[in-house]
Formats: sequence, structure tokens, C-alpha cells
Amino acid sequence: MTAPLAPARLGPRDVARTGASGLRSRPARVALSALGIAIGIATMVAVIGISASGQERLLRQLDRLGTNLLRVKAGETIGGGTATLPAGAAAMVGRIGPVTTVSSTGDLSASVRRTDRIPREQTGGITVEATTLDLLRTLGGRVRTGTWLNDATARYPAVVLGAVSAERLGVDRVGMPVWIENRWFTVIGILEPLPLAPEIDRAALVGFAAGRTYLGFDGNPTTIYERSPDSSVDAVRDVLPRTVNPENPEEVAVSRPSDALAARAAAAGTFTTLLLGLGAVALLVGGVGVANTMVISVLERRGEIGLRRSLGATRAQIRTQFLAESLILSALGGTAGLVIGTAVTIGYATWQGWPPTVPVWAPGGAFAATLAVGMLAGLYPAVRAARLPPTVALTTE
Repeated sequence: MTAPLAPARLGPRDVARTGASGLRSRPARVALSALGIAIGIATMVAVIGISASGQERLLRQLDRLGTNLLRVKAGETIGGGTATLPAGAAAMVGRIGPVTTVSSTGDLSASVRRTDRIPREQTGGITVEATTLDLLRTLGGRVRTGTWLNDATARYPAVVLGAVSAERLGVDRVGMPVWIENRWFTVIGILEPLPLAPEIDRAALVGFAAGRTYLGFDGNPTTIYERSPDSSVDAVRDVLPRTVNPENPEEVAVSRPSDALAARAAAAGTFTTLLLGLGAVALLVGGVGVANTMVISVLERRGEIGLRRSLGATRAQIRTQFLAESLILSALGGTAGLVIGTAVTIGYATWQGWPPTVPVWAPGGAFAATLAVGMLAGLYPAVRAARLPPTVALTTE
């Protein structure tokens, strides 16, 4: 008696070809099912990429601006009043060994307006500050247009505007006059934004000498900025209160402006989890679409399944065929989603002026999620197809 022939084995190429042929017969349905997967993957990749791009921008800002800037401000007295810094506080800070540069500003109880016809109360949130001439070097700032204060202009009614204050005043070029308190000042410069000192962005800056002559400045600073080597920042921070105000060091507040940027960088992904959840929901919906497509495919192709079983195909081979179709369908959607998500990330980051960044793990993780969804979506239809008896599958209704 002749032994029955063993069923032919399907290699990976055969499985892929068989699965692809099953999908080619239903292009419209396949495209719609793949679209659901693509939307989910594109959402996940774009969310991760945009979050990473924003984070990279902040980290690059930190690298450029440095993390060695400390800010000293007058705190509160024991009685709850506003403390003051001694007039020579900045000079005392400059005597600390590791300190490389120090500057100071003083608040002026003056208002700045575009013209003298605007009520004094309408300040637009702009403050007037007297400043030392080395402020820009300490903060690492730059002048967008015009020039910074010097020994000559610091004695006269000349003003430099921060980026925000210039915008709010409607000043876009040097030489324009603005009304400060009770006289005209000439704008000689407009600054670039200062991420480490947003209070300067909203200020109109005059020299210490001009502040005394025209605006009643008493010479006491309200804020001191200093830089020291990175290795010495913590040590300098510890001695600053006692150096600035030896009698009442508790009335001195010391902060590190770069901490705010670092916190923003750390919090750049605060909403990422929520948005990733939305992407996961879209991916789940896409998986349901794949499962629906595969179930309908099993019902429509019972004749094909019965014929293949009659010709010797095993249950495992039928199961493998439908799993392969589901995986290929999901892979097509996942690949399209990766391309779309990466393109959205690059486009949005470029529009915002951010460095486009897509973490290496994001595409790999998204594609793995795609295959997992495809496997789960195709498991039930594949098992159902494999369990169809040949006689039942060949029966036409």
C-alpha cells in the first residue's frame, strides 16, 4: 500500500505571496481598513515627534544660554513688607571669587506709553527699569535692531525696549519717541527675546544715570544677575544671600532662571500621554476594521478554503494564510502611518522653527504595535477559517 503524501510545506515567500493575493482581490476594502491603522500610527508618531522636537528646542536653548545664571531679588521682610537690596549689593556680588560677570536692574515707579495722550494707567504691563551697562553681556542677550546703552546714552533720555514691550508699544524701529512718566525718551534699540529673563522682555530699559536724573531712581537695585562657572554655581548660590545682605540674608531670594526652561523641557510631554491614548484608540478602531475585513473575507471565501482543504492544505496552512493577510494589511497601514506621522512632525517642527526630532524607538515601537494589532485582529478569523470542514466550505448557498 502506498503511504499518503505529506502536505507540501509553505515557505515564508509562499505565505507572503498567498496572503498578498487574497488582499489584491478586495482593494477598496483593504485600503479603508489600512487607513484606520495608518491614522492611529500617524497620530502616535506625530505626537511623539512633535513633543520630542519641542523638547529638543528647549534643550538647545539651555545649551546656548547656559545654566550658570543666578538671579537675586529682594524678598519680604519678617513683617511681610517688601525688602530692599543695598545700593552696593552688585559690587559685593562681584567680589565673590568664582563670579565672572554681574549686573543689576532697579524698578522705577514710572509708566511708559506710546504718546502723552494715553492715560497713565494704561501701561500694557510694561515696566520701566534702570540698568547697568553690562546687563546684556550677563544675560547673553542680543540687540535685534539699534544699539545697546553705553556710557554716553545712559546719561540721557534714551531707552532700549524689550521684545514684548516694543511689540505692545507699536515700536518697530529706532529713533521713535515714547513717553516715560512726564517726558519723551528716544528708542535707541530693541532686544531679541530673552528666555532666561522674560521680565526684561516686558521692560523699557534706561541707564542708571538717566534714571536718577529724569525718573527719581534712588540707586538701589531690585534684581541682580550673575554668572559663574558651572562647577561653582551651587557654592555661589549658597553665599549670595549673606553677601548681598549680611544683616538680613533671609530677605534675599535667589533663583536659577534656567530651572524654568529645564522644567518646561521636562514637562514638554505632559499632554503626550493623553494624545498617545487618542492614537491608541484610533489604532484599536483600525484593528477592529482589520478584524471585520478578515471575518468577511472568511465568509466570502468559503469555497476557496474548501477547495484548498480538499487538495491537501492543512488547518495550519489555512490559519497561516489568513494570519499573513491580516499582518500584511496591518503592515501596509503601519508603513503609511509612519510616513504620514514623520512628515507631519517635520512639517510642524519646521513651521515652528524647531529642530525636527523623531526618537529612534518611536517608529520601531509603532510598527511593533501595528503587527501586534494585526496579529490579534487576524487571530479569530484565521482560526475560524481553519476549522471549516471541506464539505461545509464547498457547500454553496
